[in-house]
Amino acid sequence: QVQLVESGGGLGQPGGSLRLSCAASGGTLRVYNLAWFRQAPGKEREIVAGITWNARSTYSAESVKGRFTISRDNAKNAIVLQMNSLKPEDTAVYYCAVDRTRPMFSSIRKSAHDYDAWGQGTQVTVSA
Repeated sequence: QVQLVESGGGLGQPGGSLRLSCAASGGTLRVYNLAWFRQAPGKEREIVAGITWNARSTYSAESVKGRFTISRDNAKNAIVLQMNSLKPEDTAVYYCAVDRTRPMFSSIRKSAHDYDAWGQGTQVTVSA
């Protein structure tokens, strides 16, 4: 059973940067699509960015396009989300997720219901 642990959250300044990491243990991420989601208070969990198993395709939500970058390190069994040009509306709990139901799938699915392994979440707060 794969376990995911996020790190790197905290307080960020508007216009600043934060880097989130997600380390996996108990199983390989190599053949699965990965994603970062976020959930703000009173809102639905939404996808922020996704990456296919072979890193040939990525997806970014319109709200973070050009600011956030997802990457994967299969050697380290890890996922990274680089967040630049932070805005107060980026404040949320951020979760890494793995879509293990379709190994080596060429498309990134956008719904949280399609992901079956989750980290515990890390709080990101953007405030001056």
